[in-house]
Amino acid sequence: MAFPLLTLSLLFFFHLVQGNPELRALMELKSSLDPDGHYLSSWTPGGDPCRGHFEGVACNEHGKVANISLQGKGLSGSISPAVKELRCLSGLYLHYNALRGEIPKEIANLTELTDLYLNVNNLTGGIPSEIGNMASLQVLQLCYNRLTGSIPTQLGILSKLSVLALQSNQLTGAIPASLGDLPELVRLDLSFNKLFGSIPRKLALLPQLLVLDVRNNSLSGDVPTDLQRLSKGFQFANNKGLCGIGFSSLQTCTSADLLNPNRPEPYGPNASAGLLPREIPQSADLSRNCKGSRCSNGSKSSAIVVIIVVIVVSIGGLISGLLVFVWYRRRKQKIGSALELSDSRLSTDQPKEVFRKSASPLINLDYSNGWDPLAEGGSSNEFSQEVQSFRFNLEEVECATQYFSEVNLLGKSNFVSTYKGMLRDGSLVAVKSITKTSCKTEEAEFLKGLKALTVLRHENLVGLKGFCCSRGRGECFLLYDFVSNGSLSNYLDAKDDEKEKILDWSTRVSIIKGIAKGIEYLHSSRVNKPALVHQSISADKILIDQAFVPKLSAAGLHKLLADDVVFSTLKASAAMGYLAPEYTTTGRFTEKSDVYSFGVIMFQILTGKTKVTHLRLTVDSGQLDDLIDKKLSKCFSIAEAAKLAGIALVCTSEIPGQRPTMEAVLQELGSN
Repeated sequence: MAFPLLTLSLLFFFHLVQGNPELRALMELKSSLDPDGHYLSSWTPGGDPCRGHFEGVACNEHGKVANISLQGKGLSGSISPAVKELRCLSGLYLHYNALRGEIPKEIANLTELTDLYLNVNNLTGGIPSEIGNMASLQVLQLCYNRLTGSIPTQLGILSKLSVLALQSNQLTGAIPASLGDLPELVRLDLSFNKLFGSIPRKLALLPQLLVLDVRNNSLSGDVPTDLQRLSKGFQFANNKGLCGIGFSSLQTCTSADLLNPNRPEPYGPNASAGLLPREIPQSADLSRNCKGSRCSNGSKSSAIVVIIVVIVVSIGGLISGLLVFVWYRRRKQKIGSALELSDSRLSTDQPKEVFRKSASPLINLDYSNGWDPLAEGGSSNEFSQEVQSFRFNLEEVECATQYFSEVNLLGKSNFVSTYKGMLRDGSLVAVKSITKTSCKTEEAEFLKGLKALTVLRHENLVGLKGFCCSRGRGECFLLYDFVSNGSLSNYLDAKDDEKEKILDWSTRVSIIKGIAKGIEYLHSSRVNKPALVHQSISADKILIDQAFVPKLSAAGLHKLLADDVVFSTLKASAAMGYLAPEYTTTGRFTEKSDVYSFGVIMFQILTGKTKVTHLRLTVDSGQLDDLIDKKLSKCFSIAEAAKLAGIALVCTSEIPGQRPTMEAVLQELGSN
């Protein structure tokens, strides 16, 4: 009976897949992206993409696939044309893999797509001109591949495009003047290709443009003076044929340089008027339009033909000579890049060569009026200068985390994912990724939360280095100093053979004092820093650095989060015993509720255990041997242990009024 049952199961799955076009498309996509089946094992015919069964797939409110995030998964296959069936897709993130083959032209059927990230792969072939039909596209990232051919003029139709990144490919031809028709374009990166001709003047007139990078090409001609407004946002090094006025590193143009400065072939005089070369007929019968006196005699026509032939031959010779010159100069030109990646791509054991570079001049390119707490003229603009120095752009965050590779994933919950990363200056960071839906909806409230985080500075708090909000990804990223030894939880419930996790007595006392100092700092009101209640102190929130100095994390984070998200995090705190008993009746957090959590932490450190229930009776009875961690082998100060146990006891009093302030706790612990 096993064979018939297996046959029925296969028939059922076949019917299930065939009856659902999106499921069928996902299975075909899986087969092409991951041909060996190493990484997308969760994608099964019997799974439901909209219930979290498919890793990296998210659906909209109508039950349609809206987002595929598979960056940094190690995928080595190709992109299937079947992707066209996912018509409600708004975000496709396949960057930082090893995908090969061509970009299927069928991808243009995704008319709802706003973000297309195919960068840092091994894609070949040309850029499909059909992409110009993707009217919703806002971000197009195709950089760091092996794409060839010219840049399609049809990209100039993408009226919503804000980011076009094509750097580090093998693209040839001229820069299409049609790219100057993109009213929302903020960043255009064409560097490290084989482009020739001049820079179209229309690009310099784009109202939103902040960054234009054309480094390491074979461009020539007069650089539009309007590009001076971009300042450092305009990068043009290693284009020896460029000339212009107002740029310190460029020579003044000569008459030879100005031969055809801004309309290079194949996008000639008609390009700026919106008429593309493909619209010009290959041949014309002039006699058809010849009527009466309008027509010249035969000798004139013959003369005109001779003149046209001479001009064509002359221009052809000139172009041929120019191409030979460009080819010769290209061979002599040594190209080097601070940001160029080798074919081996970025790996965890060679990050410094890539990251220790200057920061991108573009600040938060993904901000928009849809979600920009620092938008010019916004309701919260009054705070913009105070937090400006903390702003990072998305490119820096992506590079730091290797495009959010799972190799760097430190932890994940329902509303936040934490990645390890390295900034370009070599410093290590922990990047918290918070979904937009988990953040406060009011921009003013969100910004107040950011401001509260930026003013927190204490040796026993994890330092905030900066933040970045990405409208395209729908996430806010908080960058903190990386703390190497993990959380206090790692040192609880240690086994006898895990000696490296067993803290000695003096280290435990030092950690208790450090935590107390951090909480007291939060509770105190100081210059430019209001008093703050942490709300969610736990062993997981206390990080330990190399010198075993404790650092409290997530301080002030609740100021950014929506109320329902904050409430959902309380379940874990309540289950672990950190939640003060009065919260169930008052529903409010106070400094005294933080003190209660601190008392629980003290008991955990003294016992070396996570679960510390029924310890009050033990302390009341004075049985310290039953309280202090047995793994210390009685190597501790009895007097000090009794004192610490007494402080923990009063901090966890059932009545809030009987608990001391953290200032009083510090005085009792001693300042040393």
